[in-house]
Amino acid sequence: MSENVKWVAKAFSLVLCVGALGAGVRAEEGKYLSPMALVASADGQTLYVAQATANRVAAVMAADAKEKAAYTVSGSPAALALSPDGGRLFVAIAEPQGRVEVIDLKAGKSAAQYPTGHTASAVAVSPDGATLYVCNRFNNDVSVLDAATGKERTRIAVLREPVAAALTADGAVLFVCNLLPAGASNAPVVAASVSVIDTQGGKVAATIVLPNGSTGVRGVCVSPDGKFAYVTHLLAHYQLPTTQIERGWMNTNAVSVIDVAARKLANTVLLDSVDRGAANPWPVACSADGKHLVIGCAGTHELLVIDRVALHERLDKAAANEKVTDQTRSARDVPTDLAFLAGIRRRAPLPGNGPRALVIAGSRAIAAEYYSDSLGVVDLAADPQAPATALALGPAVTETTIRKGEKAFNDARMCFQHWQSCVSCHPNDRVDGLNWDLLNDGIGNPKNTKSMLLSHATPPAMISGIRESAEMAVRKGMAFIQFAVPPEDSLAAIDEYLKSLKPVPSLRRVNGNLSESAQRGEKVFAEAGCAHCHPAPLFTDMKPHNVGTGMDREKDMEFDTPTLVEIWRTAPYLYVGQAVTMEEVLTKFNEGDKHGKTSNLSPGQIQDLIEYVLSQ
Repeated sequence: MSENVKWVAKAFSLVLCVGALGAGVRAEEGKYLSPMALVASADGQTLYVAQATANRVAAVMAADAKEKAAYTVSGSPAALALSPDGGRLFVAIAEPQGRVEVIDLKAGKSAAQYPTGHTASAVAVSPDGATLYVCNRFNNDVSVLDAATGKERTRIAVLREPVAAALTADGAVLFVCNLLPAGASNAPVVAASVSVIDTQGGKVAATIVLPNGSTGVRGVCVSPDGKFAYVTHLLAHYQLPTTQIERGWMNTNAVSVIDVAARKLANTVLLDSVDRGAANPWPVACSADGKHLVIGCAGTHELLVIDRVALHERLDKAAANEKVTDQTRSARDVPTDLAFLAGIRRRAPLPGNGPRALVIAGSRAIAAEYYSDSLGVVDLAADPQAPATALALGPAVTETTIRKGEKAFNDARMCFQHWQSCVSCHPNDRVDGLNWDLLNDGIGNPKNTKSMLLSHATPPAMISGIRESAEMAVRKGMAFIQFAVPPEDSLAAIDEYLKSLKPVPSLRRVNGNLSESAQRGEKVFAEAGCAHCHPAPLFTDMKPHNVGTGMDREKDMEFDTPTLVEIWRTAPYLYVGQAVTMEEVLTKFNEGDKHGKTSNLSPGQIQDLIEYVLSQ
């Protein structure tokens, strides 16, 4: 047995036996806190901090981050919500067996666990405290729970990987961020969406498609007056060959403004400067007085403080076809104008690294800095030149090579002009749902983004197998995608980080095991010849094959055989993402049975085969 196969077998054993590792969370990181979510008490004096890799929630003083209390929770906490009376804290646990843990703050202990779906990633509580809304990331739905008992009233289907949510003040509308685009990657428009849920009717009332190229949708908030919602995301120019990076040629970073009453997109505003990106926007919040919109950029480690009143004045002028800047003379010009926020946006560098959560308490914007185990504070009322301050959440910890690599993978400061980081195209180290025309195999032949899981264990790299190893791909990617040459120790650390990634158990498994349908499908998998090119446990023979899926100039091309591990979360499929579902892979795009002998299978056998493949 090869070392790669031994390593993968060990990884599967770990995941299936432990079953508690959340999406992207490794047990090795237990000594780090990794603050992932924040919520403030009604008086703003206390902050509750979800510490993702420590499996705990801390209550700290907002003034100095001195810890008042700590609560050990049953898994990796991803999101927090406080009951309106301040008595209970609802903690979303991002594990395959997702749940909301309820902390009784008066009693100082966990009071209940409410089961939800795979990887609970966001939680919101209704204004009357009676209802919880929980985003189940990999079920692609939202659980509606009775806040007192945890009983699930209903589930509401959304589009793809809901990771953030915000309620209007009256609780009538819930805005849900779908992280990634749904549908084929070679469609005319490829973009993520925001699901607008009518909470009284218990259904999606509208789906707001963001501009073409939108992906990595991470944060949402609603203005104090309830008129607008703000959504942070990347705006990728995936249609262009990656020949340069200046002026956001590949990726720009944006906030989309949603008209709440009309339930439609008002416009999308770029957060970057002309010559410097504001990479990977994540949390967003409005000040209580409505004067400021604050956004945390997790790639450039800063808070953007935007004059919200001036922002809407400019948007109104653009909507009226009045000149706003040299580039913007109408509403349609706004999403490409890198100068639109000039003069009304302050870029406040943070002392820490990786802001992933944000609250505004009084005049202070406080960000949870994931990689530095700290809080970064910007005083909105102080001199704009005053530096942000840092509040440590715990003692300094010596970083392992893996942690350094993870930090580098997420750090856009390694990129020329800071437009993007590795994670911009590989959110959570996986896929962005887009096709990119990288120059490693020519120009004019875009291909779908691959997951980084098992990249080092399954050479060669890239869909065309053009790079002999993932190590080479990491270095060439830095040079020709980020237009930078980082120190070798940073690149080696990225290698170690990517090697450390573990597969997340499929939601199709039953208590970690194959379902009855998948067990039948395993036999079909062998009989149809699938196992010939996709042998377990790597589920790839690491060889190129022509399976008849090429198109146009690449019609007869051989493609590297991809691993099927975690394929359940990496749709769409095939080299340009032309297959939306696994059923399409096995039927619609399998002419002549070149990609497995499936034409003679019954509908039941096809479904069993799908169940088996998507259980990996």
